Amino acid sequence: MDCRGHGRHFTVAVFVVRDGKVLLHWHHKLGMWLPPGGHIERDELPDEAAVREVLEETGVEVELMGERREDVEGPVQLHRPAGVQLEDIGPGHQHIDLIYFARPKGSTNIRDEFSTDRVGWYAPEDWDGMAVNAEVRGWCERALASAAP
Repeated sequence: MDCRGHGRHFTVAVFVVRDGKVLLHWHHKLGMWLPPGGHIERDELPDEAAVREVLEETGVEVELMGERREDVEGPVQLHRPAGVQLEDIGPGHQHIDLIYFARPKGSTNIRDEFSTDRVGWYAPEDWDGMAVNAEVRGWCERALASAAP
């Protein structure tokens, strides 16, 4: 989806947790550490976008965590986002960001084509040296807490 336009766009951000670490990548354009995420495509469900974005940006397959009714067959039940926030991207351009928590489904290895893009599993003690901002750090902490046994 073209991000250069004005208006509000729906996006997803996915905090994937494993063994006390969170999957983050260096976003070259923004110059910061972020979770995998991006725009929800036309006719795509938010849950589908969340899973797709993680796979596209890291090569890791995930399952979303969080509340979703499983006691009904219809209508289709989607995962409730852990949060929803409105981000100012530029003049006249905003993202309505649906925040999800997830865990790996299968292999936790980052595919080779992503290994040079500064994608990895990072623990809280790594974040200071990486200059992870307060907003991302807060979501990382919440994601780790939600995955705790």
